[in-house]
Amino acid sequence: MRTTRAFREVLDTMEPDIFALVVGQETDNPLTDAFSTKRVLHADVRGAMPDRTKWPDLWQAALERRGAGSKRSAYIHIPFCLKKCLYCGFFQNYCQDDAETAYIDHLITELKMNAASPGFADPINAVFIGGGTPSSLSAANAARMLKAVQEYLPLANDCELTLEGRVYDLIPEKMEAWLENGVNRISLGVQSFDTKVRRAVGRLDDRETVLRRLEALSAYNQAAVIVDLIYGLPYQTPEVWQEDIATLKTAAVDGWDLYQLNVYENSALKKEIDAGRLPAVATIREQAKLFAAAHDTIAGWPVSQISVCHWAKSNRERNMYNIMAQQGHTMLPFGAGAGGKVGGLSLMQERDTSRYVQRVASGEKPIMMMMAAHTSADLHDAIKNQLKLGYLDIDQLAGRFDQRISELEALLALWEQRGLLKRGAGISRLTVAGQFWYGNITQSVLECINTLLHGERSWKQEKIAAQG
Repeated sequence: MRTTRAFREVLDTMEPDIFALVVGQETDNPLTDAFSTKRVLHADVRGAMPDRTKWPDLWQAALERRGAGSKRSAYIHIPFCLKKCLYCGFFQNYCQDDAETAYIDHLITELKMNAASPGFADPINAVFIGGGTPSSLSAANAARMLKAVQEYLPLANDCELTLEGRVYDLIPEKMEAWLENGVNRISLGVQSFDTKVRRAVGRLDDRETVLRRLEALSAYNQAAVIVDLIYGLPYQTPEVWQEDIATLKTAAVDGWDLYQLNVYENSALKKEIDAGRLPAVATIREQAKLFAAAHDTIAGWPVSQISVCHWAKSNRERNMYNIMAQQGHTMLPFGAGAGGKVGGLSLMQERDTSRYVQRVASGEKPIMMMMAAHTSADLHDAIKNQLKLGYLDIDQLAGRFDQRISELEALLALWEQRGLLKRGAGISRLTVAGQFWYGNITQSVLECINTLLHGERSWKQEKIAAQG
């Protein structure tokens, strides 16, 4: 085993509860018991926040630099929803025609604001229009926004242009507005095909309507159709979940994501469960079994697993935006609450739509937060990207960044013994259990990297957060 004593001593001197948090616990069933809790994934290293008065100049300076052939994406945020789903922790505003129209007016102004900057001449490889529920926009407003995207952003010839939405909005007038104006990938929050499960969490359409509308969208033959499913929802028994997975094989879709349900402390879902109006949702261990059951079923299909939670059913699905985001490429932000990354800076825009509108109207880029990247940001992006794709290449990371990274072999050896990964010639691949615990594994690797390279042992703070 290629490791020095230094990091082995870090592991050996951890307090037992910290060791269990970071490394996990020995068990005969790593799928359900490798860790006692799911951890919050965060880099735990912060760059410096520049002087707020310099933010506009830093943004402009970043736009003056050409990208030298690097990939770029844009994220556009639409902060409106027709209704609030019970499980959602990201709701901002209900749809209102006047507010929506005013918002799109100012979003177009923001898109136009920097269109003449030299940095905008570099092609954009992927655009993601997220929310909120972008598909809730009227056909007219969606068309206006998409025309502005085409006019003011230098889209590459093969640009992936994704619009996020819900099945309820798949009506001819809207679908035609999207497709006629460049959308070539549509990501839909189906969550479950089961009517009872869907209705329990605030989804409007029944199973038959969902499948029929997916067929109608696919019939245009102009865009990749991607759906999200969530496992662990109320009334979603193992049998219901298996039917959800089986439906993916025949549904008119090009790919899918499988996401674990998170019950946020102040969510409407938690309140309904606490009041007894909905049954308890699946425990983490039950969720692990649902994930593994889905994985086992899908493994026998002629599809490609392209991340720990994403599968492509046809070659129409490229998943470019998500992969580029994982890799830390430039991402230009537009809209209230949009986040981005450009020129070594991380940005977050005004979340409040009123303040967003006011600042854009005054000619400002509506930046709410700006951070300069930490020196380890590229390394952290590389680690997160590899593990999201289901592997860790220690040799490649050590050669590219710092030879001390090879000391992590001590940690990987423990995880191999515990059934979370399989090590090969420099590359470790996550097992199904490891894929389920991907967040824990990634967080632990990031923390151990911080310890190796910077002497920062930050897991005590994370321990409090995880148990709180």
